[in-house]
Amino acid sequence: MSKKPSKPVLACVMGDMNMVRALGMGGIGCAVVTQPGDPVLHSRYTTQAMFWEDFENGGEPLIDMLMRFAATQPEPPVLYYQQDAQLLMVSRQRERLSRAFRFVVPEATLVEDLVDKARFQILAERLDLPVPRTRRIDLATGMPPASPPDLDLRFPIVIKPLTRFIAWVNVGGEGKAVEVKDREALSRIWPHLVAGRMDLLAQEMVPGPETKIESYHCYVDPHGTVIGEYSGRKIRTYPRDLGHSTALTITDAPDVIELGRELVAKLNFSGVAKFDFKRAPDGSLHLLEVNPRYNLWHYVGAVAGVNLPALVHGDLTGLPRPDPVKARAGASWCNITRDRQAAREYGMPMSRWWPWMIRCEAKSIAWDDPMPFLRNTLARVLPARAR
Repeated sequence: MSKKPSKPVLACVMGDMNMVRALGMGGIGCAVVTQPGDPVLHSRYTTQAMFWEDFENGGEPLIDMLMRFAATQPEPPVLYYQQDAQLLMVSRQRERLSRAFRFVVPEATLVEDLVDKARFQILAERLDLPVPRTRRIDLATGMPPASPPDLDLRFPIVIKPLTRFIAWVNVGGEGKAVEVKDREALSRIWPHLVAGRMDLLAQEMVPGPETKIESYHCYVDPHGTVIGEYSGRKIRTYPRDLGHSTALTITDAPDVIELGRELVAKLNFSGVAKFDFKRAPDGSLHLLEVNPRYNLWHYVGAVAGVNLPALVHGDLTGLPRPDPVKARAGASWCNITRDRQAAREYGMPMSRWWPWMIRCEAKSIAWDDPMPFLRNTLARVLPARAR
């Protein structure tokens, strides 16, 4: 049996403030890998920093930097990744990285199948997963047709990139996807899609607003045992339709938990994941995607009593597992700046939003970790010399 370290092993975090705060709540110090000027650099839980600008084009130089950092540590750090590009890098370089880091990551082929939406559709059909009907649109290479092909899908549909390319903002704006109501609307936006020169996925839209998107979150060990789990639901997104989450809440949804566990077993999954579902008007759950990586939900999950990143850290550093805990339903998270915009778009009066935001337990501005907000604010109002 290996000797346990005298103090918690450092976490090496390619992630945002939500990840760092979740780990900090578990008493774990963080070495962050981020861009210069990121507010996470000033968190009370950040003890070291490395700078990297573009994770989508990291390659060998990024791996080399991480390996050099790990070589300076008394114990192999625990590695965390929050973006698809970071997940793919860790998965594809797992053999080399495992010489210097501890981490959990799903089986390599499954990672590729889950990240690439076209491959995911093939996997979903093979395993009979409850996903909406989907078609691939190839636009990255060759000569695209002058008019959209017959997709054999029921409108309305949503169109999204195969993977989370930064360049998608030039096609889909701030939203993660675009809604297309009918064939005529598809013809109108077709030249814009073609100009983006990226492969896309078209999917039948499950009726209902973004607030009908629910999720299952879990950490599963290599033996297939679910070590920690909870369910959640979106409260608001910005933009309102197909936007990014600005407010979330932990729920107690037995059918979400049950379906999540069933899919974990079907996929033979191990690692950390978020399963996104949309609840149809008849109450049925439809699987939208599986993200096998860490995410912004982990902060509110830790507040609710289930700290998935800390559970991973404990397993990888030989700590005894705590007794299983059920997450406290009702714990909520919000990005204050973005959610204020979202609340206006949802028609929520500020007289109602402010009390809700103050009661919200996990926020982008934390009273017990104020320096990221204060330093970021000072950077906007003070001259560089004064800062």
